[in-house]
Amino acid sequence: MRDWEKIVPEYDRQVYEKAGYTGKQPFGQKPALLIIDVITAFTGTRPMETLDAIDEFRSSCGKAAWQALPHIRKLLVACRKSKVPVIYSTSDPDFKAVFGNATKRAKEPTTSSDKAVEFPQMIRPRKDEYVVHKARASAFFGTHLATYLTRKNIDSLIVTGASTSGCVRSTVIDGYSNGYSVFVVEEGTFDRSPFSHLVNLYEMNSKYATVVTRAEALAYVESQRAVPELRAAQR
Repeated sequence: MRDWEKIVPEYDRQVYEKAGYTGKQPFGQKPALLIIDVITAFTGTRPMETLDAIDEFRSSCGKAAWQALPHIRKLLVACRKSKVPVIYSTSDPDFKAVFGNATKRAKEPTTSSDKAVEFPQMIRPRKDEYVVHKARASAFFGTHLATYLTRKNIDSLIVTGASTSGCVRSTVIDGYSNGYSVFVVEEGTFDRSPFSHLVNLYEMNSKYATVVTRAEALAYVESQRAVPELRAAQR
């Protein structure tokens, strides 16, 4: 049993299982990787305990972000090799300056700075990769993400990033609502609250997505490399 299953009381698990919230989705034919808000505002500039990290950026998730980054990097490299589209999201600083944060928390100078919206070097987007600038939690809300995915003929989403209980969950729900099969990479998502991280993995897996390990996600992505070769052989 995984940690995000253990966190839920046994009685609650029995209720979910009896109600039918245990199914898995099949992988699609054309995936895309979403890297949600893996920016300095959520990672901080270096690994720190969360209570210390929020002195630097109040939205920081501390060490959890730095534990997830290598897993995201591995998936990113595999997607690029397999020609799987990669999409990043970040906050919209112009909207934030006028209307405030994506949550009801009061805005503060650190998360409105240019530094706050930088991507860590190890997962920085290439010039040909799409970056969604969003005003609210979901990467779909008020953006052109759905149009982009339609033009790319995407049918399933591999989701990584932060925070598990906030922007990741909102994006997953909207992704599912828009008709995509959604797969959340447990080692590639993170939150400032370990408890919220685990509970939300359980909830998303039960209702809107399938939570997969990095190894499962990698195998899926790497299987995409064989698709063009197979089609070419069939001609």
